[in-house]
Amino acid sequence: MRRVSTITVAGVATAALAFTLTACGESSTDSGDGKSKGVGLAFDVGGRDDHSFNESAARGLDKAMKELGVEGKMMTAKNGETEAEREQRLSSLADKGYNPVIGVGFNYAKSIEKVAKDFPKTNFAIVDSVVPGDNVNSITFGEHEGSYLAGVAAAQKSKTKKVGFIGGVDNELIKKFQAGFEQGAKESGVKVEVTSEYLGSTDKGFNDPAAAKDKAKGMLDRDIDVIYTAAGLSGNGSIEAVAGKKDAWAIGVDSDQYQQPGLAKYKDHILTSVVKNVDVAVFDMVKSVKDGKPLTGPHQYLLKDGGVSLATSGGFIDDIKAKIEEAKKNIVDGKVKVKTTP
Repeated sequence: MRRVSTITVAGVATAALAFTLTACGESSTDSGDGKSKGVGLAFDVGGRDDHSFNESAARGLDKAMKELGVEGKMMTAKNGETEAEREQRLSSLADKGYNPVIGVGFNYAKSIEKVAKDFPKTNFAIVDSVVPGDNVNSITFGEHEGSYLAGVAAAQKSKTKKVGFIGGVDNELIKKFQAGFEQGAKESGVKVEVTSEYLGSTDKGFNDPAAAKDKAKGMLDRDIDVIYTAAGLSGNGSIEAVAGKKDAWAIGVDSDQYQQPGLAKYKDHILTSVVKNVDVAVFDMVKSVKDGKPLTGPHQYLLKDGGVSLATSGGFIDDIKAKIEEAKKNIVDGKVKVKTTP
């Protein structure tokens, strides 16, 4: 995978605010000498090397750069930043001529809505939220459906019949992961106890591996032997804790974490991962703009069309493949409706 340097924007200076105000009403093509400079990708906290959500988005841009010949610029959010800082990041990309501009994560929802109005000729996309706007593509996923399959796998593979879920931030989106996982475990045909806990209520929960490691250790001490963590970069800490205990399994999220080089030493404990194909959505958006037919409005990527899936790397769930396929078919056929709230 080709690496692109990550730039962290640290604050909003007076000059930047003035710059943003003067940019209002302009499009990126107006500001960028009439030509798009490529794709502007604004990451959530953790950056492209989180081995999870952001990295999946980065793979989509990497593919677009290779196959479509576009250029790209990546910028990263920091813990606890303000709306003004997010707006400035997006505005700076649009003003410099990047088109499309993509906000990776629901935290960009309000800023995308505002900045998209300021740059009506620039195409924007938001991942994990639905935002109004004639020039906005709202990308969402069936996280609950993929998590249902993870719940089935966890219940089937658990020896103690105790499985756990760790969420990074207690909010509506992460509750979709929790709801699907709990339902899948309970409808797996195996009687299990499910424990769900959260790291907190602020963005730090997505960028705190130490906290996730401690939370996972606490679960392991209570004989929970399969732990599914939906917490971005924090999930690396949970996986590390699980890898330290014999016969325990971790379930990854967003990317196939068994395949992540940064997690290679733990891969023998990564049972599976709920893969969320953010890379596909990012590539689709970039291609649509390059083709002159930009995607706008809400677009869902669900289990039925490959928007989410359960990874099979490592072969650890090969023995329960029939159970997983049955559960998937039931969801796709509409026989099972997966809840979006616990």
